[in-house]
Amino acid sequence: MPDPRALLFQPLGVPGSGRVRYGAAMALYRDGAISAEVLEVYRIASAHDARDPLEGLRDRGLPLPAHPGQEPLVKALYLAARDYLLTLDHPGAAEVRAGLPADPGSEQAVTARTTAVVDRWLGPALQAMGDSQRPLAQAIGAAAGQLEWAPYSGYPPDEIGPQFPAGHAAASIMGGAAPFAARDFDLGLFLIAPHVLYRDHNHAAPELYAPLTGPHGWRFGPGRPLILKPAHQPVWNPPHQPHLTKVGRVPFLCLFVWTKDVNLLAKVIPADDWPGLEEMQLD
Repeated sequence: MPDPRALLFQPLGVPGSGRVRYGAAMALYRDGAISAEVLEVYRIASAHDARDPLEGLRDRGLPLPAHPGQEPLVKALYLAARDYLLTLDHPGAAEVRAGLPADPGSEQAVTARTTAVVDRWLGPALQAMGDSQRPLAQAIGAAAGQLEWAPYSGYPPDEIGPQFPAGHAAASIMGGAAPFAARDFDLGLFLIAPHVLYRDHNHAAPELYAPLTGPHGWRFGPGRPLILKPAHQPVWNPPHQPHLTKVGRVPFLCLFVWTKDVNLLAKVIPADDWPGLEEMQLD
């Protein structure tokens, strides 16, 4: 049976090619590999064999599909992310560097998946990165459709609150079940929709946040003040350090690294001011 991903790239203008592309998109949608929003673009384009659905995806800021025969886009993303992370100065720099080899090894097969948050907000987040990090933004955009995006499911819903579960997604680049294998180490992308509150929490894993957009609000313990930090200012969380993120007007997009204890779950830390923070909108 032909690979549906290859059928997405039927030549434009060939009679019936619009329907073939849409049929392939339907198969990928049933497998959870593309979202309903992406499928709708292919449905609209299917009525015109010469209409390029990729233009519709770009116009809506949706992830572009990767051709099965393309260059290794996820490896290019890994290398771009590594280059960026190694420029950052923070207390965990040596730990992060130790887990990022120049050659990540052979790429493992993962099930590419997207979410509504990724489809809606990844494009605006990449645009917000600006020209200074354009190569990294392009690498993220090119590889996003080959990653397995999903929300973090370790928090009890009544503790993490109403905004965060449907307002975020993450995708591993290197880790136990990632495109590049690593033992007790995780590198990935983390996306949160505008204005969402990621409540106070902590975990055993030492963690680097490398924000690619900003400003966003941070605090490091319930009751402590909210601090605005710009893009490209790294945040290093030692083991068990409480931290909270309040997303600003632009989507929050970061590279994250957990350097050990990656299989130990994060825990929510109670605080009494969450309702006000969830209603707040940062300027």
